[in-house]
Amino acid sequence: MQQTFYKYQGTGNDFVMIDNRQQIFDKNNTKRVQFLCDRRFGIGADGLILLENHPEYDFKMVYYNADGNESSMCGNGGRCLVAFAKQLGVISNQAVFEAIDGLHHAKINGDIVQLQMLDVNTIEKHDNHVFLNTGSPHHVQFESEIENFDIKTKGAKIRYGAPYNEAGSNVNFVKKLSNDAFRVRTYERGVEDETLSCGTGVTAVAIAMHFLGETDKNQVTLQVEGGELKVCFDVKNNTYSNVWLIGPATFVFKGNI
Repeated sequence: MQQTFYKYQGTGNDFVMIDNRQQIFDKNNTKRVQFLCDRRFGIGADGLILLENHPEYDFKMVYYNADGNESSMCGNGGRCLVAFAKQLGVISNQAVFEAIDGLHHAKINGDIVQLQMLDVNTIEKHDNHVFLNTGSPHHVQFESEIENFDIKTKGAKIRYGAPYNEAGSNVNFVKKLSNDAFRVRTYERGVEDETLSCGTGVTAVAIAMHFLGETDKNQVTLQVEGGELKVCFDVKNNTYSNVWLIGPATFVFKGNI
């Protein structure tokens, strides 16, 4: 059976989008998800996202990594899904939707989508890294030679190593550019490679940099391989709230497969 799909990208983090409001997609078919995300034999994407009906809110987000497994929250995917929902006529310029980590509010203005992320009140500081969860788990560490760094090899070693082991963590390498700007490269579990951008990753980096005292700003610019994102937040009593991930979400093409 032919499947209509839409392709979106947010700063190079790309997704296959499927309108599943009629529940036509077999969500147990892991190999189908892998095929659709495959860059040689399928459409090609970092993940696949289903837009589904929700009894109370605008829609529900169901996210799969490229390995075919349903995964934790994807920030850029959420932003792209908001743009997709607008294209479908499900929303106009604002949305409230449910994802695997709970409710998210969003605003859309042209191709810029702002997505409210989880509050963060637990940050683990270790000798050479910080660990926190922004809807997905993230390891954050500095890397001065970030331009020529072997992200895939070094990222995989951390992702599969202790204390994360098989469950794994996303891994973010950071270089400070100024008081309110940082360069970020991310190894994503589930993709098992570097992605051009990671929304929950840059959110984790922005919060970690403020927590470590590397910035005193509550809006931070993150330079990623695929462009630029911004993260803003409020902080009180070591709790980061009103966290927003801001950046472009772009429709690429529509097709049938």
